[in-house]
Amino acid sequence: MKHIAVIGSGTMGNGIAHVFAQHGYLVSLIDISEDALTKAISTIEKNLARQLEKGTITEEVRKQALANITPVSSLNLGIKEADLIIEAATENVDLKLSLFKQAAENSKPETILATNTSSISITRIAAVTKKPELVIGMHFMNPVPLMKLVEVIRGYSTRHEVVQTIMELARKLEKIPVEVNDYPGFIANRILMPMINEAIYSLYEGVAGVNEIDTVMKLGMSHPMGPLQLADFIGLDVCLSILEVLYTGFGNPKYSPCPLLVNMVLAGHKGIKSGSGFYEYVAGNKELVVADRFRK
Repeated sequence: MKHIAVIGSGTMGNGIAHVFAQHGYLVSLIDISEDALTKAISTIEKNLARQLEKGTITEEVRKQALANITPVSSLNLGIKEADLIIEAATENVDLKLSLFKQAAENSKPETILATNTSSISITRIAAVTKKPELVIGMHFMNPVPLMKLVEVIRGYSTRHEVVQTIMELARKLEKIPVEVNDYPGFIANRILMPMINEAIYSLYEGVAGVNEIDTVMKLGMSHPMGPLQLADFIGLDVCLSILEVLYTGFGNPKYSPCPLLVNMVLAGHKGIKSGSGFYEYVAGNKELVVADRFRK
């Protein structure tokens, strides 16, 4: 593989593009929004500069990585020569199905189609294409340049050789791939999201406050950040979406989203991305401040 197309230039998309470009692959970063592409390239530049400052890459690698990325605002143009297409658009089923159908119809016959979805069925996505055997999940963790794990999800029809190709590709990116089968939430979110949901329920039911819940998990379980802070980092809307996939997929009430989470998302309090969630986020302030609503 030489040419990678990444669909979506948001947090995950620009991180995936960054990692591939840093490891010598030619990357078409695709987004219909020119402003989003400009912001993505700026983010990649800043992250590469940070790596250079820390001594984890050389100036030559930084320059070559930037040269390897081509921003493209046309999907069909961006995927035309790709050996691998990775979809990293927002976690919306209808959008992903539409993108995959178009990507399958306009890419080379042998091109592998991967999705960075964190919970949506690979088999369902593959079913809208004419080559389901070449569709696979490649779920990177956020932030992509730093996190080592990649969940490689085998859909019902995914060819064994495709799984092996993606596993080896992840290793070439200096990631650690883990193969899982296609069931709601895969492994990472099937375990993580119920924990986050239970932490929100604990707050909702008045068992403890935001700081207290996060402190217990950080000091008692050695988590680098508490579940409520992590939920803000992931995005409360994303957490809600994944829980809804789990609840629908299994029909088990243990996956039912906490009413507090539902209300926060409805009110536009989505975590870091909106500036407010369980904590308040102000540009330039690194101090963790509990949101007004949850202060005692």
